[in-house]
Amino acid sequence: MRNGKRLFGTNGVRGVIGETMTPDLVLNIGAALGTMRPGTIAVGRDTRTSGEALAHAVKAGLQMCGCDVVDLGILPTPALQYIIRKNGFSAGAMITASHNPPEYNGVKVIEGDGTEMADEQIIRLEDCLFSRSFAVVPWDRVGSEIAAPHLVEEYVRAVVDHFPEGIGTGMTVVVDPGSGPAAITTPLILSRMGCRVHTINAKMDGVFPGRMPEPTQEGLRRLSEMVVATGATFGVAHDGDADRAVFVDERGRYVEENREFALIEDYICSRSKGTVVTPVSSSRLVEDVARQNGCPVDYTPVGSIYVARRMLELIAGGTPVAFGGEGNGGLIYPDHQFCRDGGMTAAMMVAVLASRQGESLSGALDNLPAYHLIKDKYVTSNPRELVGIVERAFSDDVQDRTDGVKIIRDHVWALVRASGTEPMIRVMVESADASVADALYREIMQVVREASPADCHAPPERPPH
Repeated sequence: MRNGKRLFGTNGVRGVIGETMTPDLVLNIGAALGTMRPGTIAVGRDTRTSGEALAHAVKAGLQMCGCDVVDLGILPTPALQYIIRKNGFSAGAMITASHNPPEYNGVKVIEGDGTEMADEQIIRLEDCLFSRSFAVVPWDRVGSEIAAPHLVEEYVRAVVDHFPEGIGTGMTVVVDPGSGPAAITTPLILSRMGCRVHTINAKMDGVFPGRMPEPTQEGLRRLSEMVVATGATFGVAHDGDADRAVFVDERGRYVEENREFALIEDYICSRSKGTVVTPVSSSRLVEDVARQNGCPVDYTPVGSIYVARRMLELIAGGTPVAFGGEGNGGLIYPDHQFCRDGGMTAAMMVAVLASRQGESLSGALDNLPAYHLIKDKYVTSNPRELVGIVERAFSDDVQDRTDGVKIIRDHVWALVRASGTEPMIRVMVESADASVADALYREIMQVVREASPADCHAPPERPPH
């Protein structure tokens, strides 16, 4: 795994229930966390059918190491992160597999400042877990547990209070929580901002009967239809733990996430100057918008934790930071908290459109520069070796090795990197000229296929612009 990790990926550890993800593993993760971060620990979960069992497991591990546990119940990951930081918890554990299918579940480990645990600390946690060197306490020091599902109101109130009262008055919004925990937060946030809110897939259900947890263009067809039918200003959908938000415009068209990033970035950077922090996988559109607003861009490896940590590092060093996030709908607001926050992103879109004096979401997006983006993935048993082969094949090009290899040419760039969660490489190619993007994509894939002909190739994803 990346940076010496053996179990955890880019965003926590995930696996199929009963196979790689078991109560025994989660109990040991809890024991390792309790050993490293003694004190009071907050625990939350998403709506997956296995969530309650795994929550009990992680709580057992924590309590056997003397930690007191506050069970927050079902809530979005960013809500848990906000509550941890605001209430001074020692750490937290979120039982979630985010956007993965329902048979998956996992654990995200949260530090006391509300950010996901950094790589070097995760390696320490894994060492404790694999060596089973847990600080187990005697019977009279076992930790206690209380339930506090009401604390989610603190998160809802914090998001709403970020904006002027009634800023959403006159707007109609359709919310698709995807049967996940945002069902109890995002509709409430938007209605308190003055919006008229319709919902779809808003009954919490770990089987995910309406659509899968990943909010794809295909999966959001019913949301798009409902936006058009109700004359809504926009529609918003979340992934399985609501740390991301994606949109459809008033015409029912899916908004590619880099364009979502750029639109909100433009709103924030026009009001607050500072660095924009984003991974090397983000569109050049992000840099275009930052430059227009006089803001520099700082690039990180792919993964929200790397973005959040870099934002904190810059601020600690005296550099103002305006905004950050990934080009997948996971946006970070430094004046709110240092993690991806889908509920805040839904609310921020209300503020963006309110500032544009009646301009539609489609109209605002059409004013952004157009880029053609190709996304592909290639399943392989040796992803890092394959990335190395691509790197050597394009050694004559300018390269950025922040994460995998980024090939940079005058009018096009491509990123080839090993996935942090699955046995595959991910390929992204972008240019303002579709033919130029296609040409570089074909060059890369020829190298990939020749180097690994027996592996499985998935068709490219080409989000519309």
